[in-house]
Amino acid sequence: MTNQQADNICTETSDAPPKWSHISETINMLYLAVCQIETTMHEANQSVDTLTSSFTKLANHTFSVSEQINDLHKVSQLASFKKDIAHTATELQANIGSSVEAFQFYDRVCQRIDHVARSLEKVSNLLNDEKNIEKQNAWKRVQEEIKGSYTMEAERIMFEYIMRGGSVAEALDIYNHQFSADKDKASDGDEIELF
Repeated sequence: MTNQQADNICTETSDAPPKWSHISETINMLYLAVCQIETTMHEANQSVDTLTSSFTKLANHTFSVSEQINDLHKVSQLASFKKDIAHTATELQANIGSSVEAFQFYDRVCQRIDHVARSLEKVSNLLNDEKNIEKQNAWKRVQEEIKGSYTMEAERIMFEYIMRGGSVAEALDIYNHQFSADKDKASDGDEIELF
């Protein structure tokens, strides 16, 4: 079902305010889950790319060191060798740092996928609750619990946008923009909660 179809379910006429419906709330929650999975997969792919690049560079540096050692025949080459080794060690350290950071992302992926699973579990429980399935305050309570589990501002903004009936594509654009802004703040010395 598209957002337009969901909007049609929720409104009587295009000029009337949206009519609350547990069906539209379910659709919004499913769209939210899609957004969370999409953003997690995108960021996971970036981490895998970082790991691949870092390990390729580490392998190249190791090969370079081996070649330099094999080419070392005279004492006069020692000064150049020390300089090359120092440069290679600096690059190795930077790549190891990038690799460790990418590995730490795994914990974040697990947490975010767990959030999606817990969110879908809460929605499923509400859909199974015949007494509360059509009560707006029960849906609000579930949504507030889900929103309260987010640690990043970008996630909360994406949540709000989807709950207002925004599209998945637009929510992902908003999330990516906010996530980039948060990363820029973190690189300027402000702290951002990653885990």
